[in-house]
Amino acid sequence: MFDVFTNLGLGLSVALTLNNVALCFIGCLIGTLVGVLPGVGPVATIAILLPVTLSLDPTGSLIMLAGIYYGAQYGGSTTAILVNIPGEATAVVTAIDGHKMAQKGQAGLALGLAAIGSFIAGTIATIVIAALGVPMTRMGLLFGPAEYFSLMIMGLVFAVVLARGSLVKAIAMIVVGILLSCVGADMETGRERLTFDLGMLHDGIEFVVLAMGIFGFGEIFKNLADPETRDVVRNQIGRLWPTLGELRENLAPIMRGTVLGSVLGVLPGNGAILGPFASYAVEKRLSKRPQDFGHGAPAAVAGPESANNAGAQTSFIPLLTLGLPPNAVMALMVGAMMIQGIVPGPQVIERNPELFWGLVASMWIGNLMLVIINLPLIGLWVKLLRVPYRLLFPAIVCFCCIGLYSIANDAAQVMMAAFFGFIGYALYKLDFEAAPLALGFVLGRLLEEKLRQSLIISDGNPLAFVQSPLSATLLAVGMMALIVAVSPSMRRGREDVFKDA
Repeated sequence: MFDVFTNLGLGLSVALTLNNVALCFIGCLIGTLVGVLPGVGPVATIAILLPVTLSLDPTGSLIMLAGIYYGAQYGGSTTAILVNIPGEATAVVTAIDGHKMAQKGQAGLALGLAAIGSFIAGTIATIVIAALGVPMTRMGLLFGPAEYFSLMIMGLVFAVVLARGSLVKAIAMIVVGILLSCVGADMETGRERLTFDLGMLHDGIEFVVLAMGIFGFGEIFKNLADPETRDVVRNQIGRLWPTLGELRENLAPIMRGTVLGSVLGVLPGNGAILGPFASYAVEKRLSKRPQDFGHGAPAAVAGPESANNAGAQTSFIPLLTLGLPPNAVMALMVGAMMIQGIVPGPQVIERNPELFWGLVASMWIGNLMLVIINLPLIGLWVKLLRVPYRLLFPAIVCFCCIGLYSIANDAAQVMMAAFFGFIGYALYKLDFEAAPLALGFVLGRLLEEKLRQSLIISDGNPLAFVQSPLSATLLAVGMMALIVAVSPSMRRGREDVFKDA
């Protein structure tokens, strides 16, 4: 335990520098803004800002991007409560009772409970990350090429199981992502693969181009084609801070939500999305007045919002310790680290302790900033919610094009991103989820590298992946998860969970 606080002390010394505090604030502010504005999510925003990180130091850029991610969770609760539009899947549960409270003139209480619950959850989740960081990193050092290959296979299976919609479509997206990662020169022979003699593909597809196209431009096309009607609450916001009695009543839901979110957030494959749903179910079961749920129950806001924020932060654990991105945002974080020349995985904590602990400590600072940013500025967020999307998207498109061109001073990158934008919109219309594609693309090169290394070491023996007990266990867990997911009862339950997400 002493080591945990020593390491957090190192992290605070890094995170509290003027430059990193400023970047944390910028990230939290942008995250809150994109969370508040429906149609501008953290995935698209981080994809758009990836070129900006090239001019920043690695620690500062990751602190800013992390602030955008968990800041969007705060901002998403504002939109869900005031407008009944969950910008993120994790805010679906908050919208159920939060908007009902707003309609009854208790919008301020709902927003206050969401902010306080998120701050408490974020503080505890930061300590959890610090406590689990070193043990999981030590475990990661036991991994050889075969174990890493099996770990990534397990992570991709979990991404399929926890993806919204059809399992077959999720598998197809992962396969397409892996194939796209193979475009360009072969890593051993140098021969071109899947380039179709197009000059722009000789060096492969840049992750920034794919991410900005699928998520950035794709999101713009989606919002222009399907404009949302915003029913902004006209009632008085009311008092923001709950009374001591209200806080005492909701402290238990906050703590239970924090535990659920922290545990589920560590799961590969976007387990964090399950946290709010699980918290809502638990609170309704434990409540003395379950009939109030769906009609403005404060516990139905406090618990899920705590689970939401805790899960968002503990999802950094598999990324930072094992190099395994559990969701689309973490896949973008991997891309940001690789742009900076940092290989995600267990070596990060040894080779870049300032980066690892600085990022962890910045999360607590960011959570404190978010309480300050969110509650006093509620009036401003309400006004922003009334800005039509048609006035926002030209600036977003312009910023995207400038960022893409600046990567290699090549207009072909902008054209390629526009092409992927149409692909992203087509995926949306055909009900394919793009997140598994991003995960497959990010892990594709590493998956191929570890597969080849394992086969070279074992003289081409495919049994190498089951001869190691750790590798065999990871493959068995992935296989069991897939078998359970395709069972009829589990499939029906899975559809019920994600039908509104």
